[in-house]
Amino acid sequence: MLVLDEKEIRALTNAATAHEVVEQAFRALHRGEATLPGVISVPFSAPEGVAHIKAGRLHTDSTWTVKVSTDFEPEDGGPTIHNGLMLVLSATDGAPVALLLDNGYLTDLRTGAAGAVAADLLARPDATTVAIVGAGSQARFQLDALLQVRQIESVRVAARSPERGQAFVDEIASRWKLPAVLSTSVEAAVRGADVVVTATSSTSALVRADWLEPGSHVTAVGSDEPTKQELDPDVLHRANVIAVDDRGQASRLGELHHAIEAGAAREVDAVTLGELLEQAAEGRATADDVTVADLTGVGVQDAAIAGLVLSEATRAGRVRS
Repeated sequence: MLVLDEKEIRALTNAATAHEVVEQAFRALHRGEATLPGVISVPFSAPEGVAHIKAGRLHTDSTWTVKVSTDFEPEDGGPTIHNGLMLVLSATDGAPVALLLDNGYLTDLRTGAAGAVAADLLARPDATTVAIVGAGSQARFQLDALLQVRQIESVRVAARSPERGQAFVDEIASRWKLPAVLSTSVEAAVRGADVVVTATSSTSALVRADWLEPGSHVTAVGSDEPTKQELDPDVLHRANVIAVDDRGQASRLGELHHAIEAGAAREVDAVTLGELLEQAAEGRATADDVTVADLTGVGVQDAAIAGLVLSEATRAGRVRS
């Protein structure tokens, strides 16, 4: 069995290659060429945390994947502690093929890739300004992936912690060579932005519909269980297009779940990324449309990113033992 640690996995992957395989996974899911079991969630207290167990299989692959991802909120109010691993097994006899000790990196990478797929489908081609709500690791992955599909010229950051927010702003300037500012509030960051990305562990709405400019696109990735929420339901009510990774899962766990409970949207109002990619549903119709992507994270993304790691490891001469 091949065992890879986070350093080795990082050397084998990047935002561009992740985008390609995640896009193909969404296409396969729409075409019925993938298996997607339900999510298992395990809550913790003192400190508060949650473990998500997700699995998926792409039918053209010789393997399938089980992923464990954990998030814990330190009692001292520090940043969320994100961790995890992936187990890759044979689709022929169930034997373990690889253990990917990624410490949550692959989850971050595939989530960023999904955000880029959504933005490429729905954000205006001329979008140049992005507001990022959150300053943790996923905020960085979302920006890195977004830069693969849009010519972003400026970044606004809104963060619960001014210190972490400023550190992210400084990193944007040094790493991506982009002008960035730390906004005084979420509203200040969102107003006037072409793209809005929310990547937090919030349990209450952070973004409201009347802050969004005509033509803006919103990607929300933080709501992956019923208690989490980043968007007010009126955001989805206003949207001309609501896109999700999986309609059933989003209606149980995501922003769509909260909008349905509030009577602001219905499950049938949402289209999937796979449907948009396969042109089975319509996306943005005009430059003034407001679009929303509600991404809860699905197991076929994990299968796709694990398959990418195995392919690159084989290309690099790594031998499974």
